[in-house]
Amino acid sequence: MLCIGHRGAGGLEPENTLRSVRRALDLGADGIEIDVHCLKGALVVIHDSTLNRTTNGSGRLRRHTLAQVRSLDAGKGERIPLLSEVLDAVDRRALVNIELKGVRTAAPVRAVLEEYITRRGWAPENFLISSFRRTELRQLRDSGLPIGILFARSGRRFRPLARALRAWSIHVPLAHVTPRLVSRVHADGRKLFVFTVNERAAMDRMRQMGVDAIFSDYPDRWTGKSADGNH
Repeated sequence: MLCIGHRGAGGLEPENTLRSVRRALDLGADGIEIDVHCLKGALVVIHDSTLNRTTNGSGRLRRHTLAQVRSLDAGKGERIPLLSEVLDAVDRRALVNIELKGVRTAAPVRAVLEEYITRRGWAPENFLISSFRRTELRQLRDSGLPIGILFARSGRRFRPLARALRAWSIHVPLAHVTPRLVSRVHADGRKLFVFTVNERAAMDRMRQMGVDAIFSDYPDRWTGKSADGNH
């Protein structure tokens, strides 16, 4: 079972920052999950559509210039990074799961990833593109990039949508995972990813059910590694 650092190591460092991403890598995470909005043509890594919760700014993200957003403190002196900065920090050491949070994010994300694939030695399988936004995912159906569909509940009726989008993985909340769902997703030839799994007992339960990956704010609780990378 893979452990994907949720927003980096979001329980240990300011979420969706380069500091958080590097911490997750140091802790041995198999993947890094980040959230992306498109702001004035730039892909910025932030979860919310507003600035209040995760920065010292306020108001709606889209009402600010890129320079204004980049000047904010996202915690511990960190800045809101660009998608390219996160990719450069990861440098193919882990899977990068990019969640499309904002509208009109699919096309610019695809353009950036194609650049990394054609010119920087990355492969399509180094990425996973996920979203609750079906319209965004539909634009990537023929991209050759792995697609993950996010479900707010059980996802038990995943099959028609998964087949229409050619999804690689199904992502569901921890509270809705059952052995039956795991077996149905696997029988359909897809992976089951579970969010957000922070307690070790729940991690063990997911592994026993045969879940393919978990998202965790505390990847060290699964990997057993300390911040310096040692067990």
